[in-house]
Amino acid sequence: MTTESTASTPSTEPAESGTAGPLPTGCEAAPPVRDWPALELAGTDFDPVLADLMREGPVTRIRLPQGEGWAWLATRYEDVRTVTNDPRFSRAEVTRRQVTRLAPHFNPRPGSLAWADQPDHNRLRKPLAGAFTVGAMKRLRPRAQEVLDALVDGVLRDGPPADLVERVLEPFPITVVSEVMGVPEADRERVHAWTRQIISTSGGAEAAETAKRGLYGWITETVRARAGSTGEDVYALLGAAVARGEIGEEEAVGLAGPLQIGGEAVTHNCGQMLFLMLTRPELMARMRERPAERGPVLDELLRWIPHRSTVGLARIALEDVELSDGTRIPAGEPVYVSYLAGNRDPAVFPDPDRILPDRDPNPHLAFGHGTHYCTGAVLARLQTELLVNTLLDRLPALRLAVPAEDVQWRRRTMIRGPRTLPVTW
Repeated sequence: MTTESTASTPSTEPAESGTAGPLPTGCEAAPPVRDWPALELAGTDFDPVLADLMREGPVTRIRLPQGEGWAWLATRYEDVRTVTNDPRFSRAEVTRRQVTRLAPHFNPRPGSLAWADQPDHNRLRKPLAGAFTVGAMKRLRPRAQEVLDALVDGVLRDGPPADLVERVLEPFPITVVSEVMGVPEADRERVHAWTRQIISTSGGAEAAETAKRGLYGWITETVRARAGSTGEDVYALLGAAVARGEIGEEEAVGLAGPLQIGGEAVTHNCGQMLFLMLTRPELMARMRERPAERGPVLDELLRWIPHRSTVGLARIALEDVELSDGTRIPAGEPVYVSYLAGNRDPAVFPDPDRILPDRDPNPHLAFGHGTHYCTGAVLARLQTELLVNTLLDRLPALRLAVPAEDVQWRRRTMIRGPRTLPVTW
């Protein structure tokens, strides 16, 4: 593992040697290529390499542990919104390249919304849109609350201490996402085991590919089995769309996979939020004393938490594009954005490194922006609200059962969060 002190030093390799292509004409002062490893960060510490890159400029260049070459990185809020909402930056084009990346595996599947550009993106999203509307989430809310109450009942029945991750934060999103997707109860544990391995960087490419084969093979069988269904769950909607010829079977499978995996993020994001409340008495007091105003605080925590390691998925410039600081991204070169950095841009969020519960406005980018705004954002927000409200209301004396420094954090993963969260009350 590269140390933090060397992770942000300029690469000694000439920038032109990457597969991303030569430097733009007239850019003799182009930023050096920085190596950016996935650091083993404890707690909610902000990635020091990303912090360095933000200080160096709104547009820098990075090299991640896997893939080939280097890529541009946009960290300014305005640039993040531009890159994610401008059709001149393509996700589909990335599938033809070995762009520098964090994940050890890279096997984009046809149909995945993550790699689709318009107008394909809208065509693919249409069959499952009904499962994630505000109305659908309102109908889901009583059932989700029932699931959560049963889990908390078990915690209270067994008495303290309890690991909130094991007892509540992990099983609740798994159950809710499984019901929205239409996963039979008997299959939920193995589906979860696959999704957990896929988002991990441990085990390398072989372990990840084995998990993906297992998950996507199961999804293929499930979509086929639901072809004649009239249900409202995601697999029923996708199976029916395939039967009508609106999308192909391979596309349906590619659509379902990321949605199934997405439940993992709620577990770890809520784990970070609760850790912050449990270690910052003033934050916990605010949440308890003003329960009707918890929503804006959750938005501020979504803005602030460092929910992932490094960056997500790249885009390729289809033509020369100039960003806000005058940096020209030449056609054919890969670009990443950092939502975490955009959420700490002082031009948009004054005093960005502080958690300010009354921050208003708060146009955070926690669920992305533009075409690829998170499909399950409304579902994720529903689960987050239910988890926080239920735990705080039913466990009024909730507190950590161990010193904060003894909480164990996930290692070698793309989504950050506590591995355990021991509490008492």
